[in-house]
Amino acid sequence: MRKVKASPPADSYEVRTLESLGQIVRHRRTTSALRLDDAAALCGLAAGSLSNLENGKRAISADKLLKILDGLGLAMLIVPREEAANLPPILNAERLP
Repeated sequence: MRKVKASPPADSYEVRTLESLGQIVRHRRTTSALRLDDAAALCGLAAGSLSNLENGKRAISADKLLKILDGLGLAMLIVPREEAANLPPILNAERLP
């Protein structure tokens, strides 16, 4: 069985590009020791959809994104940018744990 090497954490929780979102998703998958195909199956999607998101290559539909987040135990929080500074420290961290 192949081991999964953990990817480095994202620079921030704030997502402004597909690349930064993909980095967060990849970090979660790899720190959970899930191979790409296993994680995709867990999310009910093709491995290509997850790979595209992780690599920031192509936009994916909102329903696929929500399936990926749910399948990997992630949540999306949307707040006005001006209120982001008032979030609790765990959500306003400079780097992901």
